[in-house]
Amino acid sequence: MIRESDLIYLRASVELAEGGLYSCTPNPRVGCIIARDGLILGRGWHVRAGEAHAEVNAMNDALSRGFSDLSGATVYVSLEPCAFHGRTPPCSEGLIRAKVARVVAAMRDPHPEVLGRGFTELRDAGIGVDVIELPEAGLLNAGYSKRMISGRPLVRLKVATSLDGRTAMASGESQWITGVAARADGQYWRARSCAIVTGIGTVLADDPRLTVRDEGFMVDGNIRQPVRVVLDTKLRTPPEAALLHADGEVLMVHGEGAEPRLAGVEHVAVGKTRVDLDRLLEKLAERGCNEVLVEAGATLLGSFISARLWDELIVYLAPRFMGSEARPLAYLPLGTMDAVVDARISDCTQLGDDLRIRLLPAD
Repeated sequence: MIRESDLIYLRASVELAEGGLYSCTPNPRVGCIIARDGLILGRGWHVRAGEAHAEVNAMNDALSRGFSDLSGATVYVSLEPCAFHGRTPPCSEGLIRAKVARVVAAMRDPHPEVLGRGFTELRDAGIGVDVIELPEAGLLNAGYSKRMISGRPLVRLKVATSLDGRTAMASGESQWITGVAARADGQYWRARSCAIVTGIGTVLADDPRLTVRDEGFMVDGNIRQPVRVVLDTKLRTPPEAALLHADGEVLMVHGEGAEPRLAGVEHVAVGKTRVDLDRLLEKLAERGCNEVLVEAGATLLGSFISARLWDELIVYLAPRFMGSEARPLAYLPLGTMDAVVDARISDCTQLGDDLRIRLLPAD
């Protein structure tokens, strides 16, 4: 029987899972609470791939509090406990050894080696299992789920624009369209992403670092930098480019026949005369990327939009006009109303003088 307290503890476990928001990729974000007779015995979340999972951290926390006996306890976990040997032992086995009485989970794990298997092992051991699907748990791991199910990461497009839909002056000048609050918010989307994708045009025009610099996103004193992915068909990125000298990994994506010339940087050919975006996303998923953030110019953004290869578009809208000669948000050669790309607004938030509009594909 599902009780009100089950929902309270389960929602709290999802909140704990957010502790791994910036650090646990490529693994899912998972939180866990162990309770018995109205008392919380232990809490934990998965911090980093290769380290203890949320359930183990919660059991260790209980032990540190003096609760060595967890028999009869209920385990609230935001994701189905894993049931296979990866970098760490299966959590299902640990819960069985601890003789817990019940496990309540907020979602099933879509990983093909886990899906349903974790629950089956627990039930076979006499442990009660309840699944209370919480939307917030699904949203927290939407990228992980998409990678497991479709073999592609969740793709977010991010762009700053004026009221007349312009992202840079005709000269290429674009700093700064939006204010401090909007730019700070952009750091959040970088920090939670596994990879940041940009194009050679942006590299040559703006010379960005594309790094997470806000110390608020530190975990254990370190900032995990997403891999910077540069789409550079002919490998024109100069050796002095800022992103090549910033912290973190850089992946140069080029066309077949281009000769890699940047020492110490990984190169990969994807496509011939142009980068194949479908194949690029598959390769990023193979590398364990759950969430990909695209920060690019009008040409590359237009390519992602027209190919329907996006899951969310984040627009920072500044209350200013940049004029008809300025560069558009995206190059989309659409000739008729039948060809327009529709979206729906999922959220609109004011940040300083600017608006952040989050959009999802209409279909």
